[in-house]
Amino acid sequence: MSLVEQFGPHLPFLRRYARALTGSQESGDSYIRASLTALAEDPSQVSDELPARQALYRFFHVIWGSTGARLERPGGAMTPETRLQALAPIERQAFLLTALEGFQVSEAATILGKTVQQVEELIAKAHTDIEDTLSTKVLIIEDEPVIAADLESLVEELGHEVTGNATTHTEAVAMARANPPGLILCDIQLADNSSGIEAAHEILEELDVPIIFITAFPERLLTGERPEPTYLIPKPFQENTVKAAIGQALFFHPSSESVAAE
Repeated sequence: MSLVEQFGPHLPFLRRYARALTGSQESGDSYIRASLTALAEDPSQVSDELPARQALYRFFHVIWGSTGARLERPGGAMTPETRLQALAPIERQAFLLTALEGFQVSEAATILGKTVQQVEELIAKAHTDIEDTLSTKVLIIEDEPVIAADLESLVEELGHEVTGNATTHTEAVAMARANPPGLILCDIQLADNSSGIEAAHEILEELDVPIIFITAFPERLLTGERPEPTYLIPKPFQENTVKAAIGQALFFHPSSESVAAE
């Protein structure tokens, strides 16, 4: 089996993970390219004793550990990089692997080269760190009432304030202008067949705000062929997935402190 056949189906999701880990499409994709280059040069570096997806993520972490870790430096202005150092990347790696990528704790332990107990402790610490994230105002753009209600409940449970729930493009832009949010949770297909992506782009022309997109087909937006969302949540979503994405989005966005809930 060729490398493309073996690992190709898992690359969109590894790309999603790398972007969430680093906080940007550009940075995440650069680590993906480094991993793929190293893999092409020496395919034997990937374990053939593990399932393909697990082996690919484990190999990515070898690359990340030998390059990304050295890029993290404390001190200076409070940038995403210094925040990353402050929150201990290994804790968020364990949390993202289980909450965002759906690996079992035992699988995450293998990927990270840790014991199951160590990963459980890392995940617990990550939960605490995420809960300590600055509270902010959240605009929900979702046309399904049940999903919107679930998101509102979860957002408020995390200590954030929901400013409203828009169901159309026009409504979303109007709500964002009237009460600027610090975070947006955005569906892609809205009630009047308008596009949540277009609404998000219009909002971003006026506001600097992190946006988490929600879709039943995340792989369609993770081709690497155009500018793409950093944060995607697949439907049906898990609560921990939403928590992980919210924590990452607020953590990495430099202006999140300026739109804190009053």
